[in-house]
Amino acid sequence: MVIDPGTLSEPEALDGADAVLVTHEHFDHFDAAVLRAAAEANPALRIWTNPDVARQLEGLGAGRVMAVIRGDTFTAAGFEVEVQWHAPIHPELPSERNIGFAVDDGKLFYPGDAFTVPERKVDTLLLPSHVPWANSTQIFGFAHAVGAGRAFSTHDRLLNDVGRGIAGGLFATLVPGMSYARLAVGESVEI
Repeated sequence: MVIDPGTLSEPEALDGADAVLVTHEHFDHFDAAVLRAAAEANPALRIWTNPDVARQLEGLGAGRVMAVIRGDTFTAAGFEVEVQWHAPIHPELPSERNIGFAVDDGKLFYPGDAFTVPERKVDTLLLPSHVPWANSTQIFGFAHAVGAGRAFSTHDRLLNDVGRGIAGGLFATLVPGMSYARLAVGESVEI
């Protein structure tokens, strides 16, 4: 299962995927051309996303793209997924029908690039560690509010190594009790 393979994702991100989850249509979360090519190459690939993104993927065939909204549940690549609300990013930005995903009863939570506190207990948070419309106080405050046991950095492609190092260093001080790491491309952990 792959979540949010956008234009900043590695080209091989969809290799071998059976399921794709897309939170919203920002370029760094969604690349229609890449998803279409992956779906054409793999007839078993299924995509779950919000209705706005689903419309942009019309024509892939019946049952290939599922439009989901807050509260929907489904099974994707053997994982149970619940669609969560995606908090507004900023009052001055257009409000899209963004969504987030809680996987396997809260073992993993991915909020897209918003600071949505999930409606359930979360074990592992995929934390948007850098977003242009927020500061570190908001990012670490969100992580603290979620209260997961561990967090992995996401949405940090625009940071250089120095910025990622600063974020990691601040995390231990500002969110005590929650482990924090950034996975290297290709690295995996057990959830």
